[in-house]
Amino acid sequence: SGPPNRKHEYLAPLMTTKPPVPPHQPSSQKPHPLLADAPWLTTTTTQRVFDALQAAGIAVRAVGGTVRNTLLGEDVSDIDLAVDAPPNEVAEAARRAGLKVVPTGIDHGTLTIVVNAIPFEVTSLRRDVATDGRRATIAYTDDWQEDARRRDFTINALYCDRSGVLFDPVGGLADIAARRVRFIGDPHARIQEDYLRILRFFRFSAQYSGRNLDETGLAACISERAGLQRLSAERIHHELHRLLKAPAALAVIRQIAPHGFIDDLVGRPGDIATLGALVAMEPQAHQALAVVHGTAVPDPVLRLAALAVSSAEDVPRLKQRLRLSNSEADRLSGAAHVASLVGTYPTPQLVHGLVYRHGNRAATDGLLLAWARQAAQGTAPDAARDRETETALLDAAATWTPPKLPISGSDLIALGVPAGPQIGVVIEAFETWWIAAGFPDDRACINARLAELVVVTNR
Repeated sequence: SGPPNRKHEYLAPLMTTKPPVPPHQPSSQKPHPLLADAPWLTTTTTQRVFDALQAAGIAVRAVGGTVRNTLLGEDVSDIDLAVDAPPNEVAEAARRAGLKVVPTGIDHGTLTIVVNAIPFEVTSLRRDVATDGRRATIAYTDDWQEDARRRDFTINALYCDRSGVLFDPVGGLADIAARRVRFIGDPHARIQEDYLRILRFFRFSAQYSGRNLDETGLAACISERAGLQRLSAERIHHELHRLLKAPAALAVIRQIAPHGFIDDLVGRPGDIATLGALVAMEPQAHQALAVVHGTAVPDPVLRLAALAVSSAEDVPRLKQRLRLSNSEADRLSGAAHVASLVGTYPTPQLVHGLVYRHGNRAATDGLLLAWARQAAQGTAPDAARDRETETALLDAAATWTPPKLPISGSDLIALGVPAGPQIGVVIEAFETWWIAAGFPDDRACINARLAELVVVTNR
């Protein structure tokens, strides 16, 4: 369906004037029901973009994740369009229709059309002229088949027109039905065009397949594994983050770990057992993590802690290797430090002390990380710590608000402690007692303990 393919390609803007494309071209194919009724496609905003470009004779199809997620029944967050004209013609057509144009990726043939504050990423059909494993030199084309063949996976090379008619040049629909992630054509060639596709293969499989990796694709990734060294730390970090939060991340990591890929990513073989234990605990921890982090599981940062952090000393190396943000590194350090303080039988009193000294976030992360390690090492108690108790401790770690220290330096000076370092010594000793005693608020009890400490320190 759709416009006929022209045989010529172009490296410069086409100079010919295209006839207008009717808003609804007749087609011998029936619209796919999931696509034809998709809210993102039927909205007036989307149809305005189709109208604007087709009025200039430009053929337009939605492409990639927009189509893929619709067919999988998943949310569509971005609307990506493909067109058979170069960016300058697309921009001119959009502006002529009164639409805003932003040259977001013009070097790669991509610009963004904004309608009613909704962005539409529009990319000209293209082919790769040369690649170096990271970047490609492109040439524009008006051949939809050629555009499809340069993409990575079959499920990402699905197109549909404004009526929901599907264009499937490389068999992506069958792979959607089979929940299979498969490279287009020769996997080695696709990977050599961009070695990040190794990690994308793992991530997409964890997101959409949930079963065994495609054997041909995995074999090609193993063969081309050395190409990962050519990728920047930022690109690896981005893909690893997305892999770790995917539904079947654990299954995929278990398959790739024996081939050295986890070592390639985090600089060590990885603690798969602790990660597995954490994943098993996540449904129980859903509410607590949502409270302290604002997002529910799966949590990629906590999963990274389970996989790659044995102690807080590991974090600086991992931060440099993956170019972690300061907030990510701080969270990993906090989780690792608190985990080292959690014994086999934590109590509400211990959890309150952890929250007081380290905050709700680190206390929650550390508690979960400690339990995951215990389960992986076979040191977790069988019956002494039931699920109800664990959930209560998690809730306390996530929600308990610690009281303010009930004394100050002026209180100690009034009791005869001279100003200076001794004030800090007494406050530290009092705080240790106060936490261990369960944060008492009885003033008589507090004053009595203070008096004892003052006597001891004045000797």
